[in-house]
Amino acid sequence: MYKYLITGGAGLIGSNLLRELIKKKNTEIYVVDNLWRGKIENFKDKDKFVFDVDNYFFNLDLRNYDNCIKITQNIDCVIHLADVVAGINYVFNNEFTLFQSNLSINSNMLKAAIKNKVSKYLYVGTACSYPIEKQASINKIPLIEEEAYPANPETSYGWSKLIGEYELGLAEKNNQIEASILRLHNVYGPRCELSYEKSQVIPALCRKLILNEEFIVWGSGKQRRSFVYIDDITRAIMLSLEKGMGEGVIQIGPDKSETISDIAKKLLEISGKDIDIKFDLSKPEGDFDRTANYSKAKKIIGWKPMVDIDTGLSNTYNWAVKNLLSQKN
Repeated sequence: MYKYLITGGAGLIGSNLLRELIKKKNTEIYVVDNLWRGKIENFKDKDKFVFDVDNYFFNLDLRNYDNCIKITQNIDCVIHLADVVAGINYVFNNEFTLFQSNLSINSNMLKAAIKNKVSKYLYVGTACSYPIEKQASINKIPLIEEEAYPANPETSYGWSKLIGEYELGLAEKNNQIEASILRLHNVYGPRCELSYEKSQVIPALCRKLILNEEFIVWGSGKQRRSFVYIDDITRAIMLSLEKGMGEGVIQIGPDKSETISDIAKKLLEISGKDIDIKFDLSKPEGDFDRTANYSKAKKIIGWKPMVDIDTGLSNTYNWAVKNLLSQKN
């Protein structure tokens, strides 16, 4: 029996990935999450749990090394998704604690996995780790993996995730563990975080429309992102578990970006509502643009983005409607 552990597994990526791993034969899947952003409800389909929560889910804080030791015992493969992240307002207002937390989580988990002789380790990084100067204007040429250095991320979140990549690379170089590193662009889709405090841009805009809040876009709306739908992300992880070990950093994202203003307009059209979009120039808008050169992902693991932005936004909005309205009833 092959045993997987998904850290941060009650969140957007983890709960969707769980459903894919369940399909594999002769596997046991364990999930750990402290439920800061993740939710137990993400393990349910039609009010029924998709796996045995009582025996295979653990509510633990991975900043505690003893918890990491406990959860990695007898595990064959760790899929490390756990980190502290939220919307741009949270990130900028909590840089020190976020940085410290992510350093602890990443280092503790890796040390514990090595001590308990975990054979494979997949780490999820972020495009936020690219240098601020590489994201300060419209990127006509998509970024490649090597452009993360010389390092100069805009936020402590980007720094913490880049250091996690670096630390795992050192462990692999010294033959401590077999590793795969995926550097993800902006992930969205069903089971995303919708709360005011912790949501990122697409779910935040969905919530505002559905709950009839003021439809405000932070910043000018001209800032751009490469958005990746959750199904494309879970497919990338599954492929990388098979083909991505020992291949260094592999970037996952489309080679084009969307303005936040256009995303807002698309969601407004999907909602069918007739309201104005407002732009709050007093709010931060983060890096101006980033796009991915996914040629390495295509060559090494056979991945390319499949879900177009219009389909992904529609799926996400329709899920958010059901989720938010069910909470009100």
